[in-house]
Amino acid sequence: MPTPLHAPTDQECAIRLDSLSMRYTTKSGGTVQALDDVSLTVGEGEFVAIVGPSGCGKSTLLRIIMGLTRQTSGNVDFGVSAETHRNQLGMVFQQPLLLPWRTVLKNLLLSPDLHGQKDAATLDRARTLLGMLGLEEFSERYPNELSGGMQQRVGIGRALMHDPRILLMDEPFGALDAMTRDQMGLDLLDIWGQDRKTVLFVTHSIPEAVLLADRVVVMTPRPGRLADVVSVPLPRPRRLENINTTEFGEVVMRIRKLLDSEHSAH
Repeated sequence: MPTPLHAPTDQECAIRLDSLSMRYTTKSGGTVQALDDVSLTVGEGEFVAIVGPSGCGKSTLLRIIMGLTRQTSGNVDFGVSAETHRNQLGMVFQQPLLLPWRTVLKNLLLSPDLHGQKDAATLDRARTLLGMLGLEEFSERYPNELSGGMQQRVGIGRALMHDPRILLMDEPFGALDAMTRDQMGLDLLDIWGQDRKTVLFVTHSIPEAVLLADRVVVMTPRPGRLADVVSVPLPRPRRLENINTTEFGEVVMRIRKLLDSEHSAH
């Protein structure tokens, strides 16, 4: 496996995947190898994007890290911090999965309500997050009164409610129109810039990955392996104007060539 251009040390490691493999058994009794020998280290506060063809195991990888799926072999750990465990992870799915009978504010408060943890501090955090997400005036609205982009903001807010150290995002903007998607990417960078949580972000869009990430993990067709890890040497803060620069185009082209070569090899 290629060595990442920046391999975090134990002291700054947030996520470490060691020879991770995942094999499914089909209904007919056959097997499907979804992931094969994936090893990756993600640094504390790093924004890492994952790109690859459909069916290469990107979402499966996030589900394993989140603890929603159990790998066939290999290990996942979260660095040397004794405090790191899976309830310090937040997950944003492809669809916001909001409860239609709860207001925006009450959707953010869903987990505290379920666990009997709602108090004044929790309510203050929810209102602070709504302000950060630009949703203050929509706190008493219901999901069907919001645009797709606003609903996804609520989904992000819900994932941030318990102040996770690590945010896992599975194609969160895939269902949005192009203009809303661009704006949501910039909004996410603003949110990330406030406290630099570790982010692992799955996307099918190479330009989106390059605009957002410090590094881009490129995966092969199934079984998903790491083809390469590409560093993004663009200065921060990033804006849409970065897309028009030579440096941006060079990184996008490098990733496209990697994906094309892997597709040809299969």
